[in-house]
Amino acid sequence: MSLKIYTKTGDKGSTSLIGGTKVPKSHLRIEAYGTIDELNSYIGLVSDQQVNIESPIVLREIQDRLFTIGSSLACDPKKETKLKIPDLTETDVTFLEAEIDKMNVVLAPMKSFIIPGGHVSISTTHVARCVCRRAERICVNMQEQQMEIEPLIIKYLNRLSDFLFVLARYTAHRLSVKEIPWKARV
Repeated sequence: MSLKIYTKTGDKGSTSLIGGTKVPKSHLRIEAYGTIDELNSYIGLVSDQQVNIESPIVLREIQDRLFTIGSSLACDPKKETKLKIPDLTETDVTFLEAEIDKMNVVLAPMKSFIIPGGHVSISTTHVARCVCRRAERICVNMQEQQMEIEPLIIKYLNRLSDFLFVLARYTAHRLSVKEIPWKARV
């Protein structure tokens, strides 16, 4: 027996949070977890293009955390759910920091801003970083509007965007692609 992918319940522009609460598809909470879903897809694309043997394993771990974050954001915080949502932990943040530190060991210190580009895998990683920053901004907006959001989600997304920036630089290093420094027009 196969389930149909379409339910027709969202045809009028609303959807349900985990817990059953109906909200418009334009709701900030929907925007947040939709952006996390977009980020997760880009992380998959980055993983498919990686030249570093360890990166796809690390990126799968990150994708798992993004499902955790998306699930948390999809829940109505005012309702108890029967679903067991996994927790994001501080060790998830320290994991990203350790991966950043490992990559930074072989990278030259930055002397200017870097223009994204040089190879499709580098550029794709920068696109993922930008989507991550957008997800972080949306979550901060939720927090500013007094919408319930776990502060660790914002911290994780902040560190993840740092990780993606360093991964883009590390990918350039592994591919022997020269970074493109930004030189301001005078």
